[in-house]
Amino acid sequence: MKFLKIVIFFIGLTTFAQSKVGVADIDYILSKMPEMETVRTQLETYASQLDIDLNKKIDEYKVLAEAYKKGEANLTPEEKKTKQTELLTLDADIQKFQQNGAKLMEIKRQEYLQPLYKKIGEALDKVAKAQEFTQVTQTNQDLIYLDPNYDLTIPILTELGIPITADEEEGK
Repeated sequence: MKFLKIVIFFIGLTTFAQSKVGVADIDYILSKMPEMETVRTQLETYASQLDIDLNKKIDEYKVLAEAYKKGEANLTPEEKKTKQTELLTLDADIQKFQQNGAKLMEIKRQEYLQPLYKKIGEALDKVAKAQEFTQVTQTNQDLIYLDPNYDLTIPILTELGIPITADEEEGK
């Protein structure tokens, strides 16, 4: 029994010793990709379209509100109630559109970034396998120290064919 425990202990040690963990700064890599300019342009275009749609709704609301104010004295109680309901419905629609705007932008952003994430993932896979890493995590603000030998950010950029300056390489 004691022998079995020792064997299991050594198997555990060798398994742990074979693990090589690296990190990559995906946000930095994304910021360096030339395709990001296209993504920014697409997002700005989409945001402009959302603004145009919102302004149309607001203009429609203003026209209805103005028409209601002008003709309110001549309307029957039922017509007033119908017009007020229209205004309230349109107002609620505008508020909902404003609330959903940020969500719509985030969905569109993810849609545009998905091909870039795929490209980064493929490059990461090649680099990690070539350097025999068994795990790769993403860097974040909680990381206090990182041995540069385990940072795969620059090799991934190189694999993607993205040029980097010596200053960037030192800073990374």
